[in-house]
Amino acid sequence: MTRNELYELIQRIQAQQSESNILELKSAAGGCPKRLYDTLSAFSNQDAGGIIVFGIEEKSYQVVGVYDVHDLQKKINEQCKQVTPIVRPVFTILELRDKYVLSAEIPSIDISERPCFYAGVGRIKGSYVRVGDSNEPMSEYEIYSYEAYRKKYEDDVRINHTADIKAIDQTMLGAYIQSIKDRNPKLSTLENTDIYKFMNMVIDGKPTLACTLLFSLYPQMFFPQYTINAMVIMGYEKGDMDYEGARFIDNRRIEGTLSDMLEEAIRFVSKNMNVKTIVDKHSGKRTDETEYPVTAIREAIINALVHRDYSIHTQSMPIEIVMYKDRIEISNPGGLYGRLSIDQLGKVQPDTRNPVIARALETLGITENRYSGIPTIRKQLQNSNMKAPVFSNSRREFKVTIYNRSSEHIIHDGQSTTYGSVGLISFCKEPKSRIEIANYLGITTIDWVMKHYINPLIEEGLLKMTKPSVPRSKNQKYYS
Repeated sequence: MTRNELYELIQRIQAQQSESNILELKSAAGGCPKRLYDTLSAFSNQDAGGIIVFGIEEKSYQVVGVYDVHDLQKKINEQCKQVTPIVRPVFTILELRDKYVLSAEIPSIDISERPCFYAGVGRIKGSYVRVGDSNEPMSEYEIYSYEAYRKKYEDDVRINHTADIKAIDQTMLGAYIQSIKDRNPKLSTLENTDIYKFMNMVIDGKPTLACTLLFSLYPQMFFPQYTINAMVIMGYEKGDMDYEGARFIDNRRIEGTLSDMLEEAIRFVSKNMNVKTIVDKHSGKRTDETEYPVTAIREAIINALVHRDYSIHTQSMPIEIVMYKDRIEISNPGGLYGRLSIDQLGKVQPDTRNPVIARALETLGITENRYSGIPTIRKQLQNSNMKAPVFSNSRREFKVTIYNRSSEHIIHDGQSTTYGSVGLISFCKEPKSRIEIANYLGITTIDWVMKHYINPLIEEGLLKMTKPSVPRSKNQKYYS
């Protein structure tokens, strides 16, 4: 960065008085911090990288200066050489009132080289991830997820050692093999047992995970948590209850093969979604409008079943379908695989985590396997005049959120806002705290209120803060 950019960054730091997921402050007035490894690792392991600013006191956010600019750079470089892969920081020096501030920009490393770790303690103990403004040790699973991509592990073809071929429905497996032969006449001369092996269904006489999930008589006999947990929540967050203390309107564990779970999950959602009947006043023709487009829901569930992580690290984690008053969330264990990012979804051909399962479901006619699922979800919601889906991703989970029409935007005093926000604007004619607003809305989760009500209204100019220079102040209030 340039000196002017560093100066502007320091001004923002002092105004906001906080660090972030890409920013860390170090005083360094009395010497070089001895432990930078966790920050170097954490910044290197995220796509955005990060910046360490030396010479600013971490609690008062005042410029205190560094002890020696040249020696500090030398010692930072020495620590950078002790992580694997080696980090190459970019330094910027700025003089402020006879004091020197030094920034070190830590670049992101390629995903094929992650995790970056402190070599002194090894990959398991020396790998870190940035969470908010702190550095947290990577979990064993987070480390594995990088290695699985780098080494191209195929968890869907690992052998199910606890089963034998008798556990597989031979009629279902036979129909699958016949479909393969029909599509590829040259394979019709081979024995079925040879095709089992070529298609990674049976290895050394044992069914693979893919074969078990697709064709077993009861897959959960071997993998109890490879299921879908489906539930309908009373309110807007888990834990919300009605006046009698009930938390769920419906709650079900969905089991069976992948195709069984897909169809049963669609039935669950269809049963629990609202349906509005519309009668044309001229023709008398009746049409039913579902709360969510069923095709979009189907694609989201297929994506969860096909692209979830099936490694041993996630064997205890089911897929979840949660229906709230204003939305449905479909989440699966394991974040986006490989280099794919949220903004690339549906636009580029992704790496496939479970290619054998994806190919089998294509052969069975359940999915197209042409990476059309996300575009279909978007198009279906657009055709229904609904909000675009929201995708969220972490190393441990990928989630699709589809909002129903109760959260649609309307025009209020010439500006766009939400149905639930109209009364809130009037409520905030006098400044109100976060808790007061949450109580007014009947929502117990403050973070949810901030994300879905207060922050959007601030962005639209419909709410203002009483302490705009300190957004996170515990005494902050909001007024219209």
